[in-house]
Amino acid sequence: FIAAEPLTDKIVWENGNRYTFRLRASTYMQTAMLAPEAARLGKKRWAIVYPNYEYGQAATAAFKRQLIALQGGGIEFIEQAVPLGKIEPGPVVQALIDAKPDAIFSSLFGADLARFVREGETRGLFKDRPVFNLLGGEPEYLDPLKDEAPVGWYVTGYPWYAIDTPAHRRFRDAYQAKFADYPRLGSVVGYSTVMAAAAAIRKAGSTDPEQLVAALKGLNFETPFGPVTFRALDHQSTMGAYVGRTAVKDGKGVMVDWRYADGRDYLPNDDEVRRLRPAK
Repeated sequence: FIAAEPLTDKIVWENGNRYTFRLRASTYMQTAMLAPEAARLGKKRWAIVYPNYEYGQAATAAFKRQLIALQGGGIEFIEQAVPLGKIEPGPVVQALIDAKPDAIFSSLFGADLARFVREGETRGLFKDRPVFNLLGGEPEYLDPLKDEAPVGWYVTGYPWYAIDTPAHRRFRDAYQAKFADYPRLGSVVGYSTVMAAAAAIRKAGSTDPEQLVAALKGLNFETPFGPVTFRALDHQSTMGAYVGRTAVKDGKGVMVDWRYADGRDYLPNDDEVRRLRPAK
């Protein structure tokens, strides 16, 4: 099972198994890409708002753990959990305003994120407060906001319009020629999943499950983001993400000041992975 883009960390760690490999960067990895910048700000009172299911809970736990490790103690966290897809933005935003945080970390996405952004802007929640949002730079979630997209947020995402590496340029040009549309992050992940499967079959010389498992362990393959490896230790790929700030350009949300964060640099050490993942 090549799992394309589930965000849960458990799929390769606590619930990891011999037959499952996960492609896109995990919740832990993407949180780790934002945590150093959050720590550099030195803020002591953080509000955290998240969708109340495994992904949001894992993102919250990872951010708290990573921020404390980087910044030290004395940090206060005020948590606001919301039901997935059913945020009531008025009460949530007002609760955060009343909490008077120094900064905000959010793992909201989709319609919940859009409602949160609009209500927060209306009520001035984000004024003079740094905001970090885990997936907020992905076109799937940034584009629907159009000119209402937030400005200056720290995000992970996919600035498809500005990545000019040969591998990405070939992918983007072919995608636009075929579909008369631009790629989203899901387009890259879906394409890369098929490329991974093809590379595994070529390496194995077979579609036998046991031979495919052996081939996928440590498999190197190409993606529009560059070379990626499935780690033999936990079956997590080293696919990274783009990290930057949000802005509005030509009436549309974009990412600026971005960089590519290679996933291999944002994984826990091997001993920690062995502690998390079952031996068999």
